[in-house]
Amino acid sequence: MSIKHRAGLALSLIASALLIACGGGGGDSSTTPVTPTDSAISISSVSGSTEETLPCNKGTSNSECALRTYQIMVESFIDGDSSADYNTGYGSSHHKGDLQGIIASLDYIKSTGVNAIWLTPIFKSTAASGQDQWADRLDATGYYTSDYFAIDPKFGTLAQAKTLVDEAHKRGLYVFFDGVFGHHKTNLVASPNGRLPVQTTTCSGMGGSNTLSGLMTCDDYSKAATLDFYNEVAAYWINTLGIDGWRLDQAYQVPLSAWRSLRTTVKTASAAKTYTNAAGATVNPLGYMVAEIWSGESDIATYGYGTTASPALNSAFDFPGRYRVVKVLATQEDTSASDAKAQAASLLKQVFSTHASYPDHAIPNLMLGNHDLVRFGDLIERAGYGGTDTTQYWQRHKLAFAFMAAYSGPVTLYYGDEIGQELANYSAKDSSSSCALSGTCDDHVSRTSGIVKGVPTTVGAAASTLTTQQQDLHDTVAALWALRDANPALAIGSRTHVYSDTTLYIDRKDAGTNHVLLAMNTGSSAKTVKIATGVVSGATSLTDLQSGASLSAASGVIEVTIPALSARLLKF
Repeated sequence: MSIKHRAGLALSLIASALLIACGGGGGDSSTTPVTPTDSAISISSVSGSTEETLPCNKGTSNSECALRTYQIMVESFIDGDSSADYNTGYGSSHHKGDLQGIIASLDYIKSTGVNAIWLTPIFKSTAASGQDQWADRLDATGYYTSDYFAIDPKFGTLAQAKTLVDEAHKRGLYVFFDGVFGHHKTNLVASPNGRLPVQTTTCSGMGGSNTLSGLMTCDDYSKAATLDFYNEVAAYWINTLGIDGWRLDQAYQVPLSAWRSLRTTVKTASAAKTYTNAAGATVNPLGYMVAEIWSGESDIATYGYGTTASPALNSAFDFPGRYRVVKVLATQEDTSASDAKAQAASLLKQVFSTHASYPDHAIPNLMLGNHDLVRFGDLIERAGYGGTDTTQYWQRHKLAFAFMAAYSGPVTLYYGDEIGQELANYSAKDSSSSCALSGTCDDHVSRTSGIVKGVPTTVGAAASTLTTQQQDLHDTVAALWALRDANPALAIGSRTHVYSDTTLYIDRKDAGTNHVLLAMNTGSSAKTVKIATGVVSGATSLTDLQSGASLSAASGVIEVTIPALSARLLKF
C-alpha cells in the first residue's frame, strides 16, 4: 500500500489495531505458579483450552498453513538491471530495485528457509502529464497502476517476470503477486478484452469513505464492469506466468460478494494451469489469496473473511497478533501509548484469543513487519534495548522468530528481517515535515536497500557480505523454518496454553503423534520450570529440537531451564 492513499487511514487504523490489542483475551487464565525454595516454577496442569477450530489447528496437511513467505518491496530490494530503475521512491533505499535483482537473489532467498515470495506490485505505472515528484514516488511503489496487463519497464520485462517465476518454482518457491483491486491511477488502460472498471473518487470500505483527487481513483463495484475487469486481471497472470496467487492490498475496498467471485476465478484458473515444481512433478499453482486489512480482528472478519455460512476470503494477515508480539518483545510504533514499552509475556495468549472472532475457514498469516511498518530492529531500539551492538538486539529477534515458528498457520518474513536489518541511527519516531524526503516517516522507513549475501545491492557495487551476527540470525531463522517443515505440530497443530506470567510463556502444540512445547523466557535472567509428565501426556523425556539435548523425567517431573531472552522448542 502506498503512502498518499494511506495517509487518511493510517492513524485511525493503527489506533484501531492498538486499541483492540489492549483488550481482553478470551478464556485463557494463568495457572497460579508454585515457587519452591529453588525458585523453580512447578506446572502440574495446563491453564487453557485446546484451540483446534481453524484449518491450521486441525493437524491436517495444508499447503497454505505451511507457507513461509518472503516479502520483497521491489523498488528498494536489489538492483540487477541498470536499464530498469525508478531512481525515486519513498524510504531511504537506492530506488533501483528490479526483477533481475530478485532473480539474482533467489538462491539466497531459498537459503532463509522460506517456500514462497511475495512481490509488491510490478504492473506498469505511466506518468501523467505534469505530475509532481510525489506522484513519481507513488508510481515507484507500484500501488497505483496504469496497466494491470503489462510489466513496468522500470522494474523489468515480461521475459524477466517469466524467468523469475520459473526459476522460483524450480527452487520450490511459490510466487505471489500483489493485487490492488480497489484503486489505481486515473490513466488506467483497458484489458486485452477491452474491459475497464467503473471509476469513482469516493472510496468506500472500512470506517466509512474517503475522497481521492488528482491522479488517483477507486473502483465502483456496484457496476458489473468493475468485477469483470478484475476477474480478468486475477486469471491473466495465473494463465500467463503460473503465479501461485495474490496478496490483496486494502482488501476492505472490495465487497465480500466480489471477493467470492474473484476467489472462484483464482481457483478455476489455478486448476487449469500446471508447472513443474522442484521435485520434477507437474502441479497446479497454489491459488492462495491473503488480504491486507490493517485493523483489528472484528474488521478483518467483517471485510475479509465473511462468515462460516457465507465465506469470502480464506486468509488475511494477522495484524492484531503482530501488534501483541512486538509489544511483548520490543514496542509498538505508537510510543505515545500508555503501554508502549514491553509488556508481560502473558499478552502473547491474546495472539490466539483474537482468532475466536474469525469464521471456521479463516487462515490468519502472521508477520513481524512489512513495507508499511517500522522494522522490528528499529522497534527494539525504540524500546530502549539497544542496537545491533548489543546481545539482546539479536536475542529478541530470535525470540520473535521462535514464536513464529510455533504459530499454527502461514508466516511472512519481510526482507532483511532475517538478518536483523534496521535503518542506522533511526529509532525515535520522525515526525518532521521533511521525513518524506529523507525516507524516515514511520510508514516507509522499513523500505531500506536490500542486503543479499553474495549479490551486489546495486549494479557495479561489490557483492554484499553479512556480519557474524547477521549470518547467525539468518542461520537461526532457516533452522527454525526447517523445524516447521519437519514438525507438523508447529505449522498445523492444535494449541494448548500451558503457562504464562510476566516473563514466561509456554504452549503445547499437537498434530497426530508429533508434539512440541514452545517455552519462551522474555526476562533478563534464566528461569527453571518443573513440568509434571501429565502435562506432556506422560512422556518421560523432552528433546530440544535445536540443540538435540534430552531432558529426562525424575519422580514424574521434567525440569527445564530456559536461559534469559531465549526460547526452546521441546519435542515429546
